[in-house]
Order: sequence, then C-alpha cells, then structure tokens
Amino acid sequence: MNLKNKIITFILLPAFVVSCTTVPPLDFIVADVGPIENRKDASLLSVTTGYAPQSKQKKMECNNYDVPRIFKEGLQDAINRSLAFRDGAEKKVNLSVRIVTCDMPAFGAAMTTKFAAIYEIVDRENGDLLFSETISSDGVVPMDYAFVGVVRAQESVNRAARNNIADFINILNDADISNPIFRGGN
Repeated sequence: MNLKNKIITFILLPAFVVSCTTVPPLDFIVADVGPIENRKDASLLSVTTGYAPQSKQKKMECNNYDVPRIFKEGLQDAINRSLAFRDGAEKKVNLSVRIVTCDMPAFGAAMTTKFAAIYEIVDRENGDLLFSETISSDGVVPMDYAFVGVVRAQESVNRAARNNIADFINILNDADISNPIFRGGN
C-alpha cells in the first residue's frame, strides 16, 4: 500500500467509524426496581417534575425542555414498580421534583454527568411537608463505550438521571413520612 492510500485510509476510517454510531435517546427508565420493604401508608395522587427556579439551580448543561418530562416518566415507572405507596390509603400526597443540576461534560475520555434534584412529598389535606431531600448522583460512561464523545455524553446523562431516581427509591424506603418535617398552612 502506497503512502497516498495510507493517508486516505487514515482520514476515512475515523469518519466511517463515527458515521456508524447513533446518539442514544434520553431514557431515564431504571432497569432494576422491585417492591420496597417499607411501603408508605399514603396514596400518591400527583407527580410533578420541572427545573428549579434559576436562583436555586447550580449548573444546568442539559437544559433541554424534554428532560423534566422524560425524568417524570422514569420516576413514575420506578415508583409504580417499587409499590412504595398504597392506592387506598387515607392520606393523600403529592410528589414534586425540581431538577437543580444537570452538569453534562463537554469533552473527555470518560464522561461524567452530575445530576441533582429536590424531592418533596406534601400531604394534600393540610400542606404538611412530609419528605424533603436533595439527591445528587453521577453517571459515568467510560471511553470504551463509544468512540464518539456526544454518544458518551448523552449516555452519561441517562445514567446520572437513572441513578438519581434509583437513589430516591432507596432513600424513600427508609424514610418516615408519617410525621411532618414542616407544618402546612391548614
């Protein structure tokens, strides 16, 4: 093989490899969620997700309008599969989640996304705050996952959000929501 063919191969091979890689969609469904041991004596009526007000946000690199909606789908799925709440319970609650950090890497070999959200459970009857926790998590994707950086970066966001939801389910298992941590207005 002459020098000219080697140069052409050297130039075209990375382009070929990159063209075969697709960016994964945002997908926050947690793979392994089973029933929790400490089910809550409350019926969950509403789940809302969104970005925290800018004054509460830290670093927001993946400020995509789809992130809260997709996060809610993953969260709702995990809650449903965990059987954390009892449908017929007398106490009715809401879960509100506000995303405060989504620090997606711009470049690097191993991509790490930092993700944080504030989770609050409120009694619908009187506005009592029963649970409030800021949960932070990371999603790491090694270099050998994909050659293309944007693929690794997107997957690191997926992993960070999934880890955040899984951490919430684990923390919820140990949480006591029978006593308010802050009394509501009624």
